[in-house]
Amino acid sequence: MATETLTLGKALNTGLRRALENDQKVVIMGEDVGKLGGVFRITDGLQKDFGDQRVIDTPLAESGIIGTAVGLAIRGFRPVCEIQFDGFVYPAYDQIVSQVAKMHYRSQGKVRIPMVIRIPYGGGIGAVEHHSESPEAYFAHTAGLKVVTCANPQDAYVMIQQAIASDDPIVFLEPKRRYWEKGQVDLDAPLTDAYPLHNARVARPGTDATVLAYGPMVRTALDAATAAAEDGRELEVIDLRTLSPLDLTAAYESVKRTGRCVVVHEAPGNLGLGSEIAARITEECFYSLESPVLRVTGFDIPYPAARVEEEYLPDLDRVLDAVDRTFGW
Repeated sequence: MATETLTLGKALNTGLRRALENDQKVVIMGEDVGKLGGVFRITDGLQKDFGDQRVIDTPLAESGIIGTAVGLAIRGFRPVCEIQFDGFVYPAYDQIVSQVAKMHYRSQGKVRIPMVIRIPYGGGIGAVEHHSESPEAYFAHTAGLKVVTCANPQDAYVMIQQAIASDDPIVFLEPKRRYWEKGQVDLDAPLTDAYPLHNARVARPGTDATVLAYGPMVRTALDAATAAAEDGRELEVIDLRTLSPLDLTAAYESVKRTGRCVVVHEAPGNLGLGSEIAARITEECFYSLESPVLRVTGFDIPYPAARVEEEYLPDLDRVLDAVDRTFGW
């Protein structure tokens, strides 16, 4: 078994390489993904090894990238589009919602759109305006799209390959602030034996309260659980992994045991994923709850300037405060 310590970014790079090796119909396209290897170097070395017909530098036109990928997907290719930064996806939003998400349905199943739209998302890197968005709710709300997000190198390596192999259009959200965090990655495990793409997973077992998180906030939730353990409180952390379809089976089982639930995400709270999750938890686990489901989110403002972003982002203290409040009812 070949297990290596990789950063999350390198795990994505390795997963993309495996996908290119395994299927000649896989193509990668985006701004600066070729010779430069992407602004975060996620596609580093791929154009050199697979050529500029399979790793394609595109013009700076997100709508053009997605439109071209739709045509390729219809013709049997499996395009992987990189949106350079989260805030750049909006010029392509019309095509993603009006074409990518609906073509399979409109054609009564005759047309499949097997494409992946990779989006580095979230804050925490000191970036300028339009480079630290959390647009997941837009896509999770759109019927016909699947939305997933990785939180650690092992999932990054496996999930990107699973997404590319899927016949459905998938928005693949990558937590950019976690690109440099390291973890063990099993490079030899067969993809057929991997954890299912659209299933949540318990990241840390616990008995006293349930913390639900995804993407960049999983690490924050785990850090909060470590801190809580020092005070004798065991938090169960669940990595949702899939935002559409939303898998809450593990969450329901957990909350029915713990009686308390806190949902954490970077995006603003108003109409965010946390609202839907809290509603579903309340419906399913009402008689097990010892307190209301609480949310820890970004504030309902445009993403702030980098010098004050740490005041905006949910952190360990805000998560622990919410947990404390669940014990106050």
